[in-house]
Amino acid sequence: MEQNVLQPLDKAEFRSVVGHFASGVTIVTAAHDGVRYGATISAVTSLCDTPPMVLVCVNQKLGTHAAIRNARHFTINILGEDQASLAHTFATPGADKFADVAVHHGQHGPRLAEALAYLTCRVVDDLEGGTHRIFVAEVVEAQAGTGNPLSYYRGRFGHFVPYRNAMWRTTQADNAVFPQ
Repeated sequence: MEQNVLQPLDKAEFRSVVGHFASGVTIVTAAHDGVRYGATISAVTSLCDTPPMVLVCVNQKLGTHAAIRNARHFTINILGEDQASLAHTFATPGADKFADVAVHHGQHGPRLAEALAYLTCRVVDDLEGGTHRIFVAEVVEAQAGTGNPLSYYRGRFGHFVPYRNAMWRTTQADNAVFPQ
């Protein structure tokens, strides 16, 4: 009997396909031993609301990863649509990431003053996922401002445009959901 053996997926093909998934853009910040760290991270998602929890995936090669593992807390800074240059800065290795950036320093490390919104988090668990570490964290503080988020799609930054600002309805023909 012949077995079907799955071939490893080509890295370029994988990146091309997952690039079709639009995501928000965040800068995750942490501090350890008096040093501030930060990285642009798109692999962030809410987990549950009771208690409020999130997942954040951080490349293990980054100093931000080591800071989070050691400090056990971090802040997710959600960027606004006009903050692509800030996202580029925090995605650039070796850059002086905090130069000319207004920062609030709190009990759980640095928070970007101009972020659209933020979630301050306490790590409750973490696990390895390939080249990254998945941090499961409880949100201990959160605040949102006004404005639209920065988006990332197929290797480019952009902004969110609501579809006609419409209510959603279900058609009786096929129970599919379509905007009115």
